[in-house]
Amino acid sequence: MWKLGNIEIKGRIVLAPMAGITSAGYRKYLNSFGVDICVTEMVSDMGLIYKNKETESYVTFDKDQVVTGVQLFGSNPENIKKATEIVLQLNRNIDFIDVNMGCPVPKVTKTGAGSSLMLHPKLAGDIIRAIKEATNKPVTAKIRLGYNEVNFKEVIKELEAAGVDAIGIHARTRKELYSGEPHYELLKDLRKEMTVPLMVSGNIYTLDDAIKALEITGAEAVMVARGGVGNPFLIKQIKAFYETGERLPNPSFLEQCEYCLELAKAMVEEKGELTAMRIYRSIAPKFFAGFANSRTLRTVLATSLTTYQSLINILDEFKQEYLKM
Repeated sequence: MWKLGNIEIKGRIVLAPMAGITSAGYRKYLNSFGVDICVTEMVSDMGLIYKNKETESYVTFDKDQVVTGVQLFGSNPENIKKATEIVLQLNRNIDFIDVNMGCPVPKVTKTGAGSSLMLHPKLAGDIIRAIKEATNKPVTAKIRLGYNEVNFKEVIKELEAAGVDAIGIHARTRKELYSGEPHYELLKDLRKEMTVPLMVSGNIYTLDDAIKALEITGAEAVMVARGGVGNPFLIKQIKAFYETGERLPNPSFLEQCEYCLELAKAMVEEKGELTAMRIYRSIAPKFFAGFANSRTLRTVLATSLTTYQSLINILDEFKQEYLKM
């Protein structure tokens, strides 16, 4: 057990924010597998200030049983402070505020936000201070190893001095984006050097990936991001291991079919069928990566989904083929 500010956290799994994916429906379904903390997709400070309806929709979700934070991005302390105040006006059920200081996407970094803040450690600290002035809820930050050069320890010191309540770190620089192997060796025993809880991320695709990341860094929690897209059972595997020591087997093809359908249903309920199925073309194929002879199925899912019934039909057809194998 550990604490995020004054909130007691029993487990070690964070559902990481992913733009265009971690909507309320997605979070609610994955949370059911045993998530301890979850975070919304990125929310623009200026989008909130200018009262953009789509931006506001990211923070006006119903309270879930899981501790949930809103992730803001921006580069001006006063603007992020205003955005924090707006978030709390729109939804009093928010548990904490997270600041994106790690996104490597050019459309974010060119504004000075995301991982560009790694170039300006003092500004990163000032942003945390500004948010702390606007709320007594916990404030966290998600960072990277650095922008082009590794400087995460300098940034961590500034964030801690500013009163941050926990820090998440992705074990790559901005320059590396999401390619290559994450550099957990650079984070060895990092938690021992810190005064606040640590959450780590980068290539958490299996239980062993999670175990390795936590052992090397000493972190309180591991952040599941792309590794959980199409594999929500990974969360249950990590949960079971740290609660009982049990290693749950990977789900079968037929079990993955059921998980795929259940998540699709949750997203249809949230977004409507047309929008949900358009998004699901990039998610559904991931449920079947690694299964023998699944390339055709993944291609069909990526190109032919139009309705929830079409998903049922496609999976039913391939189930019959699978059972013949």
